[in-house]
Amino acid sequence: MAQSPSSDPSGRGEPITPLPVQAPADARRVALGERLFHDTRLSGSGDRTCATCHDLSTNGAAPPGTAVDRQGGALPLDTMTVFNAGLNFRLNWAGTYRTLESQAEALIESPAVMGADLDEVIERLRADGPLADAFVQAYGHGPDRPALLDALARFQRSLTTPDSRFDRWLRGEASALSDKEVEGYRSFKALGCASCHQGANVGGNLFQRHGIFHPIAMPDPPIVRVPSLRNVATTAPYFHDGGTATLEKAVRDMASAQLGRRISDEQVDAIVAFLRTLTGTYRNQPVRAP
Repeated sequence: MAQSPSSDPSGRGEPITPLPVQAPADARRVALGERLFHDTRLSGSGDRTCATCHDLSTNGAAPPGTAVDRQGGALPLDTMTVFNAGLNFRLNWAGTYRTLESQAEALIESPAVMGADLDEVIERLRADGPLADAFVQAYGHGPDRPALLDALARFQRSLTTPDSRFDRWLRGEASALSDKEVEGYRSFKALGCASCHQGANVGGNLFQRHGIFHPIAMPDPPIVRVPSLRNVATTAPYFHDGGTATLEKAVRDMASAQLGRRISDEQVDAIVAFLRTLTGTYRNQPVRAP
């Protein structure tokens, strides 16, 4: 049986902390945001939704090869999962957006993504009596830009995936991990992976230059917002260009490119075993690959 770090429910002393279980601040606004997340009227052509690229029934991202722009061309960067996005200090690979509201506004009006005019979107929503009533119940008035963006952001902040086996281990459940998985976590820390991938979101809280020792992925953008490793076993392919198909290769390449280290097959296997323990649950179901 693997030994747990402590019985302290905060996982104190570890670079990674358990994912907090958060109750929605306003259930009506979150529910409205969920409706909007799946509403085709947020796209200019009426055939796309936020869920087109962020599948909540699987890993919160898009299956490989399905994230395309409105003209059918491949998007330049791999689609990041929306799960736990509210815990990131910046959003998207380049860290362009500071808030979920500003990101939602930009993507709705992006010609490549949703291709809509927000003022026209608001008019379409106002014409829907039951939906307009839902805005009144949640915000005290009908649809407008701030309420639309707030509802979408509140729903996205609710998309956390708690109760991973690793979180249970951090909270003192020693049997949640095997000896091999614990050894993988120790290697993860000893090699320096945890210098960038730490905190409750196992990343998502700093920028880093990629390819420090050796090139990795495409060169642009040269500096990226470090991604979260929550649910990473379900989100292949990897890196900002989506060019690495397996978690094993991603671990080996990261050790070489970012740490200047060649690691053994045994180390790779153990680290991958640890990373698989970061898979949490959404609505009481394990997050899964497409």
